[in-house]
Amino acid sequence: MQVLHRFAAESAVFDDQSLVSLAGLVPVMRLAEQTGLGELLRQKVAITGPRIRSAAANPGPKLTTLIAGMCAGADSIDDVGVLRSGGMPTVFHQVYAPSTIGTLLREFSFGHARQLESVLGAHLSRLCQRVDLLPGAEERAFVDIDSLLRPVYGYAKQGASYGFTKVSGKPVLRKGLSPLAATISTDASAPVIAGMRLRAGRAGSGKGAGRMVAQAVATARAAGVTGDILVRGDSAYGSRAVVGACRRAGARFSLVLTKNRAVQRAIASIPGDAWTPVRYPGAVQDPDTGAWISDAEVAEVAYTAFASGPEAVTARLIVRRVRDAARQDELFPVWRYHPFFTDSTEPVVAADLTHRRHAVIETVFADLIDGPLAHMPSGRFGANSAWVLCAAIAHNLLRAAGRLADPQLGRARGATLRRKIIVVPARFTRPQRRPVLHLPAHWPWARAWRQLWHATTTPLSTA
Repeated sequence: MQVLHRFAAESAVFDDQSLVSLAGLVPVMRLAEQTGLGELLRQKVAITGPRIRSAAANPGPKLTTLIAGMCAGADSIDDVGVLRSGGMPTVFHQVYAPSTIGTLLREFSFGHARQLESVLGAHLSRLCQRVDLLPGAEERAFVDIDSLLRPVYGYAKQGASYGFTKVSGKPVLRKGLSPLAATISTDASAPVIAGMRLRAGRAGSGKGAGRMVAQAVATARAAGVTGDILVRGDSAYGSRAVVGACRRAGARFSLVLTKNRAVQRAIASIPGDAWTPVRYPGAVQDPDTGAWISDAEVAEVAYTAFASGPEAVTARLIVRRVRDAARQDELFPVWRYHPFFTDSTEPVVAADLTHRRHAVIETVFADLIDGPLAHMPSGRFGANSAWVLCAAIAHNLLRAAGRLADPQLGRARGATLRRKIIVVPARFTRPQRRPVLHLPAHWPWARAWRQLWHATTTPLSTA
């Protein structure tokens, strides 16, 4: 590909007042209006006794501006300024400046973040009423819980402290802030965020997990999940608090347990003929018996967790063992054991596969890190808490827009959705006072864009 024209230095001019650089935000924000996002923000978010009186005025439109900017890829407060460029102010009303939004975020405290967390759950349930975000929820849904550590580098960040994270599979001590997240998904859907909470970097991964699980299960029910709910988590969440929250909420659990002495005794009690090979990467099928010959095997044994207290729970301890790749030349095989505790009724091999799909929550983290959570933009902890929750709302909104545009885009990454649907330039005109967006001819994803446009501009049936 070559440039066809000879351009001079003065040939590029930023002077077009009718050019809308993010035309895809029009149907996305219309979807937000149809699901009552602005209404929820006005009802639930109220800042009393602000340090700066003007900062607390109109929090709803200001936060909606921030969420729209995040849908467009903003990863800092200044990036929201793109919404005020070209013809964007002629298409959108009440678009606030980045400085105004930053002033509002600095007024947030822990209580205000809890208000915004309530908006996240309520808006998700409305999105699920409007869009089929969780197909198959009448049979089974999954609540996954996990945390991540977002690194920060300055000394002025409130709450920033050193905590452990994994880099290339190895634990590394880094300074940062640690969001805790819970997602909802089904076998046929991508995960959406049910709850998110920012914590100090040194906070243990399981801190606040019991309450987060209870809240996520309640949000799943409000979002229309009528089937069984399975809560999945790693070893940080195999605790009394999480298991108790699952049982009180009527949800099943599949949680990794720390390999303490009791768990090791239970693993040692499994007879040698109880192990079943599973289809693992590198597995081959025996041509005579049809059984899988694999370096991974699973077995189960009954186990009572938390036996020292009144919260004792008896369920299945399913153990996956894998040949140690570093010790393949031993005379006898050396195994690494990975136990998890579950009350699932699935067969042992299916339960193991279901549990390992807990890693789907990492796709949500990858989306957020590639977007709004690339940075923690403020020095105030409350402002960063609000930023994290707005990022979660934007993630769910973008996921719903992708589902409306094309079922195949319902599982697409946020960067893909922005490239195909949001970042579409258009020229705004008003022939005979009718607003028209002229979009690029031969746009590769025009069909999906039109589908989203028609889905959000056609009046909804009230029957």
